[in-house]
Amino acid sequence: MKVRHAPAVAPDERLAARHAAVRARSVALVAPLSAEDAMVQSMPDASPAKWHLAHTTWFLAQFVLPLLPGADAKPPTWAPLFNSYYRALGTPYARPRRGLLSRPSLEEVLAWRATVDARIAGALRRGTCDARALELLELGLQHEQQHQELLLTDIQHALWCNPLRPAYRDDLPRVTAPASPLRWQRFDEAVVEIGAPRWPGGDTFAFDNESPRHRALVPAFALAQRPVSNAEFRAFVDDGGYRTPTLWLSEGWALVEAEGWTRPLYWEEGLDAAFTLAGTRALEPHAPVVHLSLFEADAFARWAGARLPTEQEWERAAAGLAPSGADNFADDGPLQPRGSGGPGLRQLFGDVWEWTASAYAAYPGFRPWSGGLGEYNGKFMCNQFVLRGGSCASPRAHLRASYRNFFPPSARWQFAGLRLAKDAA
Repeated sequence: MKVRHAPAVAPDERLAARHAAVRARSVALVAPLSAEDAMVQSMPDASPAKWHLAHTTWFLAQFVLPLLPGADAKPPTWAPLFNSYYRALGTPYARPRRGLLSRPSLEEVLAWRATVDARIAGALRRGTCDARALELLELGLQHEQQHQELLLTDIQHALWCNPLRPAYRDDLPRVTAPASPLRWQRFDEAVVEIGAPRWPGGDTFAFDNESPRHRALVPAFALAQRPVSNAEFRAFVDDGGYRTPTLWLSEGWALVEAEGWTRPLYWEEGLDAAFTLAGTRALEPHAPVVHLSLFEADAFARWAGARLPTEQEWERAAAGLAPSGADNFADDGPLQPRGSGGPGLRQLFGDVWEWTASAYAAYPGFRPWSGGLGEYNGKFMCNQFVLRGGSCASPRAHLRASYRNFFPPSARWQFAGLRLAKDAA
């Protein structure tokens, strides 16, 4: 059957440059790894680096290539192995078994990436991409930027599980900076606009779970001007925080007992060093604490006489702000959180994802994207909590104030920390 294409639009040079940069960035992130490193899967929740490279290519081949005239060549027979969770597009290969995929080789995956990229770049250069193809290419690049952070978090966990504790990169800069004293910023009660306009249709990209933009009543509250530091969290550990069940949510305390948690993931037993992407390094006391579950963040907040902010409070505080070159993202940073001094709200973007007290649920009037893409976000709106702001492993251009990340409350291997909040009369 002949496929009818929407009228072609002029080639988008910005998108062509962005496509080249994002795809090259993923390959560069894998460059420090051996082929053996790239196929390690250290736990069911993580994926091998090779899988991330292949899955992001599968996404473009599945959703973008069919819309490009002349780009409908058959994919490799093994391509369906890299379908993550799109049941409408076939039966995904079992997630906990991704580390068994020694074939295809890393070289074959990289060759497939090059082939798919050449077809997309050629269509952009010739101006044969219709509006829908350009939209789905932008989505594919946003999707790949999500996986760039996951690639870093997953390889950190895999290398930590290696008894040799090898560094991902031993040339990462060590950054030390003092943190401001913990101060509070008060926000009056207000009806505020939350979320982003639905995309496609809005002026800028946003995932479907960020829409529709809607009004919310946010009571008066106070927000800490910076995230909680390593030194502050160590005081919680030293004070018996991991031995005091009354500080913990019930499910969290069950994990403390079952898993033997006594400190944040990657901290050494002496509480003075931690495993990082640069290997084991001395713990920087002023840097934001990182690699916490929601349960640990919530227990600390209760110990500190405070609480976690809601996502509406967080977005109220971030209204009108956006990531800047001064924030600590993956683009040019040390791939570790760093301290930050100065007045006003600090580090809302970058450094560490900030757990909120909000369960990941649909906004009023939420509608998932149509077709297979409807599985992207909506079906995960159960047993997850929202994180805001991005981290030192996030690409800077990928973040915005309305961005909603989400993970199960037990997740510890992500670059997640916390910022305190409290009620204000």
